[in-house]
Parts: sequence; C-alpha cells; structure tokens
Amino acid sequence: MKVNWFHLMPWRFLPQNFENEHHSVWVDVPTKLYDSTRGHHLYNEFLDEIEFADKMGLDGVCVNEHHANAYGLMPSPNIMAAAVARRTTNASLVVLGNSIAMYNPPLRVAEEFAMLDLISGGRLVAGFPVGSSSDDNYAYGFSPATLRERYYEAHDFIKRAWTEEEPFVFNGRYNKVRYSNLFIRPVQKPHPPIWIPGGGSVETWDWTLEHDYVYCALSYLGYEYGKRVGNGYWERADKLGKDMNPYRFGYLQLICVAETDEQAEKDYAEHLEYFYNKCVHVAPEFADAPGYRTEATLRAGLTGGVSNAANMFRKGLKWKDFVDRNYVVAGSPATVRDKLTWILKDLNVGQLMALQQIGSMPKHLVLKNTELFAKEVMPSLKKIWAEEWEDRWSPRPLPAKERAVPGQAEAR
Repeated sequence: MKVNWFHLMPWRFLPQNFENEHHSVWVDVPTKLYDSTRGHHLYNEFLDEIEFADKMGLDGVCVNEHHANAYGLMPSPNIMAAAVARRTTNASLVVLGNSIAMYNPPLRVAEEFAMLDLISGGRLVAGFPVGSSSDDNYAYGFSPATLRERYYEAHDFIKRAWTEEEPFVFNGRYNKVRYSNLFIRPVQKPHPPIWIPGGGSVETWDWTLEHDYVYCALSYLGYEYGKRVGNGYWERADKLGKDMNPYRFGYLQLICVAETDEQAEKDYAEHLEYFYNKCVHVAPEFADAPGYRTEATLRAGLTGGVSNAANMFRKGLKWKDFVDRNYVVAGSPATVRDKLTWILKDLNVGQLMALQQIGSMPKHLVLKNTELFAKEVMPSLKKIWAEEWEDRWSPRPLPAKERAVPGQAEAR
C-alpha cells in the first residue's frame, strides 16, 4: 500500500452561520469574508503541515486546483508543490492536479510539471483532472459541451511535448502552436506517472484504463460511495482485459486518529462538522452544470463527490452519522487501523489518499492526527499488497546520491 497525505487548504474562518446566510462556498462566495493577513499565515501553516507529513514518512503529499471558493485555497497547485519541493526529501509530489482543459496552450502545464520533476529530482506525479463543474464551467467560463474534447487534446499535447525530440507543430482544434519545443525535460522518462482524479465518470474510467494510468476516486462520502465507484471501475477493468493490480486505483478517505474513540470525537467533531456544513456548502447548480456529466455517467447514476457531500449536509448529519457511515474513519489507532484495513482490501485500493487536515482543524491537531496515524496506523497498512503486486505507477526519482542538496547544489 502507498499512503499519500492529501491537503485541500480550506478557509477555516467562515462565519458561524455561513451555510444559512450565503448561497454557496464556491463560485459566488463573498470576497469580503477573506482576510489577507490571515491568508498569509494560513498558507505557511498549511505548508508546514505538508512538510511534517514528509518527515513522518508518508509516501506522497497531495495538492490540487480549485478556483473562486473557500473550500480549497489552491488556484495553482504547482506553486504549492514548488514551495515544498526543496523542503521535502522523500515524499512524492502528487499534484492532483492541473485542470488541463482550461490551459491555452497546455504547453504551460508540460513546462511547469517538468520544472517540478527537475527541482524534486524526479518525485512528481502529474495529475490530469477533467476538472470540477464549479471551477471549469462557472469560475472560468468553459462550456461543458466542449470540456472533455478540450481535455483529450490537452493531454495529447502535453505528452508530445514531454517526449518529442525535435520542435513540432501542434495543430489541434483548440490549441495551435507553430513552434512547440519543451527544451527542459523531466527527470522521469518518458514522463512522470500520470494519475487521473475523478468523482465517478464511466468515460474517465475507460480512458484511464486504456492509457494505463492510475484512477483516483475522490469523494467525501467514504466507503459506500467508494464501493459504487470501485465496483464500476473494476468491472470496466475486467471488460478491457486489465489486471486487478490495486496500485492502479486510488481512494481518498477522511481520517481522524486520537488516543481513544472518545477523544477522537472531542478533538475533531467540530472541525468535521465545519467541513461538511460549510466547506462543501455548494449550490447544486454550481456543482453540476447541464452537459458536464456525460450520458453514460448519468445512466450509471453517478454524481460528483462534492455535490453528493453537499446534499448530505442538508440532512443535518453529526459526528456519529459521519463515523457510522464511514465518511470519516475515526477513533483510536486500533479502531482506525482495523476499519481502514477492511475498507482498503474490500475496495482493492493500492494508493490511499489520507485527508487529515479537515475543515477548521488547527495546526496542532493536524500534527497530532498525522503523527498518530503515521506511527501507529500506517505501518500496518503499508504491508497490504506488499508481496502480491508491483506498483508501476509511482515516481522513479534519481538515486539519493545523485540528487542536489539545498544549499550545496552545483551543476557539473
């Protein structure tokens, strides 16, 4: 099992009655609710937490891209990945990801990902999400009717840029570049591993499997929704003749670890409720623009993780509901270890993404949560699949002796 530490970077200072007084946390959230001085400290706090996860031995640290919202303060995950590239040592930089359909030209993504791979010595995972409806369709104004076509074209352009040995002409429908020339080359050959985050789209499953990429199921509804997505994904894998290697499937899980089950509720309940009541208070029309989901996905009855979580909030769920429904795996190290082991084996997951900074959770609790998990839960999880399958989708960094050391770097 590979265990990656996921950070959303939410705004934790929303007013107490935000969900009743404001339309949505995404797209039209009032900017008057933001404070730049707090933002300065918050970004640096978040970066400290990511660096701590590396020190605790997590296999990777994950960042992602969102716009016009208080749910995830990373319009550019590449900037965050660059900030930690020289201050982390072993963890993969899992950028989940760049919404490549919105870049014109997407050559910019190829360049920045190459830079991250070079700075880190080959530790980059390149995430290519189709993108959320709130971001792509509303915050950035892209038509849902053309989004997937733009996405496929951007993907092809980026891979060519990474692998072509001479300048080339790219003459696509949405991108036309006469001199496409990525002079800088990623450390990893032919390119960094590509992971595709998603909430459950039939077309994305097939496309990911055909390209032999990792599919990452990102949802805040835990095991039940993960089972629906996982079953659909593995059925498609079987039909396409792919093996059942768990490392080709990633899964996000909210995790809260404390000394006892009772202490977990005392420590984390208010922050979990802040997350579900405020951070995913997304207006339904923003979460799912007409045409965003494809016909096959609609027929399969699948909707996005954020819109599902927003609907759940409207049912007034509390800590016990979240725990009983496995939206969060919480409790003592033994409780978390046993429940996570069962979930990961049942879903056939090889790439866990542990979300441990949740909602309004302050830094000291994030560090406590992460340290207890890393020391008392993770060692057991990492034994899962250890001798059964090969992980072909994680980064291939330079040997430690060949990597530059910050403060001592010198090109020869």
